[in-house]
Amino acid sequence: MSNHTESSDAATILVGVDLGLAHFDGALEELSQLAVTAGLDPVARVTCKRKAPDAALFLGSGKADEIKLMAQQLGASEIVFDQSLSPAQQRNLERYLELPVNDRTMLILEIFAQRARSHEGKLQVELARLQYLSTRLVRRWSHLERQRGGIGARGGPGETQIELDRRMIGESIKRTKERLRKVKRQRQTQRRQRQRRDTFAISLVGYTNAGKTSLFNSLVNARAYAADQLFATLDTTTRHLYLGDASRSVSLSDTVGFIRNLPHGLIDAFEATLQEAVDADVLLHVVDASNPNHLEQMDEVARVLREIGAADIRQILVFNKLDAVEPERRPLAMQDWITFCDNPTERLFVSARTGEGMAELRARLSQLARGDGDEEAPGHENSHGEAEAVVQLGTIER
Repeated sequence: MSNHTESSDAATILVGVDLGLAHFDGALEELSQLAVTAGLDPVARVTCKRKAPDAALFLGSGKADEIKLMAQQLGASEIVFDQSLSPAQQRNLERYLELPVNDRTMLILEIFAQRARSHEGKLQVELARLQYLSTRLVRRWSHLERQRGGIGARGGPGETQIELDRRMIGESIKRTKERLRKVKRQRQTQRRQRQRRDTFAISLVGYTNAGKTSLFNSLVNARAYAADQLFATLDTTTRHLYLGDASRSVSLSDTVGFIRNLPHGLIDAFEATLQEAVDADVLLHVVDASNPNHLEQMDEVARVLREIGAADIRQILVFNKLDAVEPERRPLAMQDWITFCDNPTERLFVSARTGEGMAELRARLSQLARGDGDEEAPGHENSHGEAEAVVQLGTIER
């Protein structure tokens, strides 16, 4: 447990319950980054170990008492749990602590709501939020009432408030899904047009804040918004990529970043956006080479790609942010092959910020677009699960 004495209107206590899973410390640090991204001020972290969550409060009443006292002392206005809470656990905790209680899922949804800029992005976020909140039928729907002009006489005889809420949410979900279906049809039309033009499609995928948008900007000389923060990019951007000697037209798409325990509802809601990855000829899986948890992040990206049906698309691992890697950990070679997800996978090292390695990446993409870059992977020793001791970045370390 850690804390400081300053408080603010957004003062928040973060809570992590160690259930014996790997990477607990890294998950809590990431929760802190999410809180800051959402505009909160993490003033304390509370941790505890349990074999299993408590059915009523997720943690024990003694630890809940500790959190309540700390919140009073620090002037905290909100509690955020790293794990997903059931609706009953959330309600019980709010009554017990006398403060708003949210979890990691709600925090991610809030960030997405703040960051969505396009019409499509806003619709996708709204659908995900509605689907999540529909399981927490408490009075959080005032914005929907304003949109509808109030429920008024629509409620039938004897219809309870929770039934009204459920119906109102259900109708909003239905309307939002229909709007997204129209967007999906528009994207399908655009993809068919690219296919008719024999466009070679490349999509950037990766963990949030791996530097995808910076890499995108460097490749296409664009100025898409990029920042050193989680989920700086939500809306898919597609541009023509000029590769000089490539015989085909090439498109490059930047997509939303993934994160550990990405809410399933978000993956479903962002189906139209993520379809750009599913339909790509090549995926550039961007990895933050300077992040000590990059292997875990690679696994999470691979999991989401399996979930959306993009696992079999050819990948190139692009280890970005090479300029932030300590000299003693720099790669032994700027280009090599490793075994990733049981497949030989090409890996390149670049810095989108300084330009190091970018010429080699562009040359490789040009080869692939021409169709002459499909040679067999050379024999290699590095693997994601075997030679686990080296990425002085030239190999993989666990």
